[in-house]
Amino acid sequence: MSDFVNLNKLYDQLPGNITAENNAGTGHFDIIKVEDLVSNGKPKHTDYSRRSFFKISLVQGDCIVHYADQSIAVNGHALVFTNPTVPYKWEIVSPEQSGYVCVFTEAFFNRFAPIKEYQVFSSADNAVVVLDAVMFNYFRELFIKMDAELQSSYAHKYDYLRNLLMEVIHEAQKLQPETGVVINPSNAAERLALLFTDLLERQLSIQNISDTVLLKSPSDFAERLNVHVNHLNKALKKATGQTTSTLIKERTLHEAKVLLKTTNWTIAEIARCLGFEEPNHLSVFFKENTSTTPSEFRSAN
Repeated sequence: MSDFVNLNKLYDQLPGNITAENNAGTGHFDIIKVEDLVSNGKPKHTDYSRRSFFKISLVQGDCIVHYADQSIAVNGHALVFTNPTVPYKWEIVSPEQSGYVCVFTEAFFNRFAPIKEYQVFSSADNAVVVLDAVMFNYFRELFIKMDAELQSSYAHKYDYLRNLLMEVIHEAQKLQPETGVVINPSNAAERLALLFTDLLERQLSIQNISDTVLLKSPSDFAERLNVHVNHLNKALKKATGQTTSTLIKERTLHEAKVLLKTTNWTIAEIARCLGFEEPNHLSVFFKENTSTTPSEFRSAN
């Protein structure tokens, strides 16, 4: 897996002398044409990578989105939501590709709720929204409107752009079946669950081969959050329906699948990154939870 693809690396792929420009005080926001990111029927950047920015891609054409440990086929029209914690890449199937890409940083969105909590950004299951021709045209008009507003001299254009961005997100979510209850941190248990989830994501978003998970057990997380482990487990059970151990196990297994599928690191190197003392400990853990070995999973994928 390569390092983070930052904004400068993204803009290096574009024609002309377009450069990444931070919108002072607002974070970064831009609209890019899909055609400028595709050359000869292939995306200009093809590595599995995490990005340092969020993307909402409105695409027309056949492609496969390799997102985390899943491969999702897009046939025709779709909205694709990607975030900095999940590695992904595009595989172009049909040579005709068009549409728009909205690129923005978390700082641009921080006046609203945390962007990662919206279901389209929270998991691969919700990341791809298939569209018919009518809905594709509806969203295309929104992207065209954002692009035009971005070029305007209106003093409050970034506030307006945030509202348009929210419209894209909410309209996309309305097209999907409900997959769970949005957590509103209105009580202590839910607030603690959100803090735990954020800490878990930061621990298990492996970017480089030198990264190592430091917090491994429920007691490790409880100590970092300054609560008793029993209190943490009770809060997570109330807020999510799962125990602390189960949440750690599922997130560790997910990251193991991502690293096996998207890197050429050895099993021993992946085991060390994930906090396993010995490579065979990872193999036993993986086999118990998937009925296959890490090597078998890698070969199959």
